Amino acid sequence: MMKSSFLALAATLSLVAGAGAQTAYPSKSIDLIVPFAPGGSSDVIARITADEMGRILGQSIIIENIGGAGGAIALAKAARATPDGYTFVIGNAGTNAAVYWTNSDVQFTPDSFASIGLIAKTSPVIALRNDFPAATPAEFLDYARKNPGKVSLGHAGVGSSNYLICQSFVQAAHIDVTLVSYRGGGPALTDLMGGHVDGVCDAASSVAPAIQDKRVRGLVVSSATRLAQLPDVPTGAEAGIPDFQAEGWNAFFAPKGTPEAMIGVLNAALRKAVASDNLRKRFAELAVLPASGDEFSPAWVHDFVPREVEKYRKLLVK
Repeated sequence: MMKSSFLALAATLSLVAGAGAQTAYPSKSIDLIVPFAPGGSSDVIARITADEMGRILGQSIIIENIGGAGGAIALAKAARATPDGYTFVIGNAGTNAAVYWTNSDVQFTPDSFASIGLIAKTSPVIALRNDFPAATPAEFLDYARKNPGKVSLGHAGVGSSNYLICQSFVQAAHIDVTLVSYRGGGPALTDLMGGHVDGVCDAASSVAPAIQDKRVRGLVVSSATRLAQLPDVPTGAEAGIPDFQAEGWNAFFAPKGTPEAMIGVLNAALRKAVASDNLRKRFAELAVLPASGDEFSPAWVHDFVPREVEKYRKLLVK
C-alpha cells in the first residue's frame, strides 16, 4: 500500500509539473483552515494529518483556526479562497451538512467545494465534570429528568459536529438540558475541567486524554462497542440509551475550481499520510478510525455529503 501510494503521488506530481506549470506543485506552503478554536477534535485530526502530509509534499501546511458560527465563518472563507491549490479546509458533519439547517445565513453550498478525501471517523462521547452529583449513567439520567434545564452541556457552536452529538444524545436520552455554545471543542473542554459547565459533547479524539488523565469523567460513548482507549466508559446500549449511536467524520475540501491535478496531489498525499505508521499510531491513541478504501476518493466524499445533509435535515428540522 505504501509503495502504491508513493507511486500515485509521484505520478500526480509529474502531471502537475507537466501541465504547463512553471514549477511543480506545491512550490510554497499551503494553508489549512480549521473551523474551530485550537484543541478540539477537528483541530487535533487536522494537525496530525497536516504534519504528515507536509513531510510527504515537502512543504509546510500552515494551520489557520477560525472559530464562530459552528464553523460557517471558516467554511465561507474557504469557499471564497483562490482555487489555486494553496488553501483547503477540514470539514465534518456539522460544518458541511448540518450547517444548512442550523444557520439561516450560510454563504456557501455543497457545490462551493471540491472534495479531496475522507480522513477519519470518530466516536462521540459525553463527558462530565468530576464532581457532578451522579456517578453512573442511570443516576445522571435520573438527575437530569428530575431537574429539567439544570444540566449544562458545552459544545463547539450551533451547527458544529459537537452540537449534533448533544442533540443526538438529548433526543435519545429524552432529557431537557441547557446547551452552551463555544468557539470550539477545546474551550468547552477547558471550561468543563474548570467546573464552569456540567459536561461536554465531543469526539473521543478530543476528550479521551482528559478522561484517561481523570481530569473529567466519561459518561457514555456512542459506538456499538466500548473503545479500547476508554474501557470504563459504557456504550449507549449499556447506559440505557440504545438510540445514542452515531459516528463522526472529517474530510478535506478545497475551493470549487481547484485544478483536478492539484486535488490529485493532495489526495495522494492524504492517502500516504493515513497509511503511515506514525499517523495510525496517533489515531489509535485517540480512538480515531482512519478512512479506508473508497472513502479516500473525492468522488465518494462528493456523493456522501448530500446524504449527510438529508440525514441532519431529518434530525434538526421539526
